[in-house]
Amino acid sequence: VQLVESGGGLVQSGGSLRLSCAGSGFTFSSYVMSWYRQAPGKQRELVAAITGAGVGTHYADSVKGRFTISRDNGKNTVYLQMNSLKPEDTAVYYCEARIGLSGSWGQGTQVTVSS
Repeated sequence: VQLVESGGGLVQSGGSLRLSCAGSGFTFSSYVMSWYRQAPGKQRELVAAITGAGVGTHYADSVKGRFTISRDNGKNTVYLQMNSLKPEDTAVYYCEARIGLSGSWGQGTQVTVSS
């Protein structure tokens, strides 16, 4: 399993970013894909998740209405559209691929939101 995140960067408060995570080495459509984030000094937290077929999604309360997770199984890619960004969204964002109890992580991409 290989996951490569991209799309992070520096953005002003209220701005938008779109993260991408490209997967390879596994049957992408069979895996639940998730985005997590970890801010300095804090635990890694779940941001959003999407089922294999893309029918079901889940969001942390802190991002509901602002972030949207989606996937393109033809491109083996999961996305996180982040709108109305806040300084507290600043973190390293990680992609996770999970099937059953087995999960794999990408290397992360930094998102910094300035006030």
